[in-house]
Amino acid sequence: MTALDPVTLAVLKGRLEQIADEMDATLYRSAFNPIIAEARDACHGLYHAETGATLVQGTKGLPIFVGAMSFAVQAVIRRVQNGTPLEPGDTFIFNDPYEGGTHLNDFRLVRPLFRQGRLFCWLASVGHWLDIGGNVPGGYNPRATESFQEGMRIPPVKLIRAGAMQQDVLDILAANTRVPNSNWGDLNGQLNALDLGERRLSELLDEHGEPRLDAAFAALADRAAALMEAEIRALPDGTYAFEDYLDNDGVTDERLTIALEMTVRGGQMVLDFSRSSPACLGPINISRATSVAACYVALKHAFPDVPANAGVLRPIEFVIPDGTLLGAGAPRPMAGYTETILRLIGVIFGALGKAVPERAMAAPFGTINALSLSGQRNDGTRWVMFSFFGGGFGGSPETDGLHHANNPISTATIPPAEILEAAYPVMFTQWALRPDSGGPGLHRGGVGAVYEIEAMSPGVTEVALLGERGRYAPFGVGGGADGALNRFAWQTATGWEAPPMASKVVGVKIQAGQRVRLESPGGGGWGDPRQRLREAVARDIRLGFVSAESAARDYGYRA
Repeated sequence: MTALDPVTLAVLKGRLEQIADEMDATLYRSAFNPIIAEARDACHGLYHAETGATLVQGTKGLPIFVGAMSFAVQAVIRRVQNGTPLEPGDTFIFNDPYEGGTHLNDFRLVRPLFRQGRLFCWLASVGHWLDIGGNVPGGYNPRATESFQEGMRIPPVKLIRAGAMQQDVLDILAANTRVPNSNWGDLNGQLNALDLGERRLSELLDEHGEPRLDAAFAALADRAAALMEAEIRALPDGTYAFEDYLDNDGVTDERLTIALEMTVRGGQMVLDFSRSSPACLGPINISRATSVAACYVALKHAFPDVPANAGVLRPIEFVIPDGTLLGAGAPRPMAGYTETILRLIGVIFGALGKAVPERAMAAPFGTINALSLSGQRNDGTRWVMFSFFGGGFGGSPETDGLHHANNPISTATIPPAEILEAAYPVMFTQWALRPDSGGPGLHRGGVGAVYEIEAMSPGVTEVALLGERGRYAPFGVGGGADGALNRFAWQTATGWEAPPMASKVVGVKIQAGQRVRLESPGGGGWGDPRQRLREAVARDIRLGFVSAESAARDYGYRA
């Protein structure tokens, strides 16, 4: 294998990451759908020709896709191994969550890059399409009991064959959505991103040659594995257990458990989720691919200096039994996978906190609150607004939690109210911080937010919510208190109503002028609230984060 000096390796690493970043930027600038264009619910990367392992990941894409996209590329590799011919100019498309992880809204495009007749690597793009059919506009059906109720499921098929677009595949995609123009724009954005990535990587290969880049990929993976092993070796040996709960699955009103035994031995780690609940009826199951990807995200947060490639996972063993909530298969529904991975990430944080209590952090708000509103415009065309929302982060040993932040599953941003109002017939009548929602502590949890949205579409606006933390609040640590629970309500002719299952509801219909209101959780608190500095409590009251009543009750503060 070609030997690389450290300077050359660093230069190639930067060039490769720049390719993935440019692919990200191309899609963000061209997508029709605000969830991609504004929230950046997408990702691009380069993947190993034979194994599908992640070689390079864009720095702006969703971290949850790092591990999941590797499984997606592996699904294409299996197709080829089973007899599907592969040619230069091919591009596969699919959204099967059992093949590549996550859920049906995430469409994956996978393209081979050939060099002198040899498959050198794969390029891949994934983006969240706005609507893919199913019972509920936007795809987040909180009462789905099988994937057929969530939308169309496309296995890996060739969208482009040897450079020729397959019109029949396009026709199928367009016929199975309420918003074909939006999906068409997103698809073309992804294709353009792949085109750019292919050009940039070919230029780099022309400059440096295949042997040098192969050596760079191998060296970067080896370094990632060595760094992760060193981080694990710094933890005290032992087994650390932690568990947390989901409110319900949207169908059966019973809590679900995500439980972890984390074992550290030398530079190796075992993440055992065997005690987690069995697969459930409702749409918060996840596949093994998604579980592994979520573990990667949690570990990358805990050890931020470790690079983003497949080498990170070499020192990790995963025990995720088939048939559990975290290892579900077809046709279990998976639309609400985000809620489950947030809790999975949280239990890894909790277990790490037991291993090194001085680094323990209280829980973040832990729900994306997938809210969809839909209806018809004056001209009869359909519209579907889907968005996710922010909340408070947990307090830490060093500081208070962030206010109104995005979840730790991604680098996505919360779509601005102005963009959503411009794209859809809605008006935000309130978008504000939520007082007293952060858990009291020596270091207070960050506060959540209050969102109130008024329907302006003629006729009926349909509303659905798939959220969490309506019954099991973000936990505090070290004597800190829990954050506030999630709350959702909608306006009717006789007043406000709330979901019977606390955080999930479908079939709500509101008229023009009526509103929905979402109050997101705050983060848990860290440490004894009674030890918080009086000056800090007074500042919280002055800025509206904490009420005078809460200050007296929780902090013992009197002005």
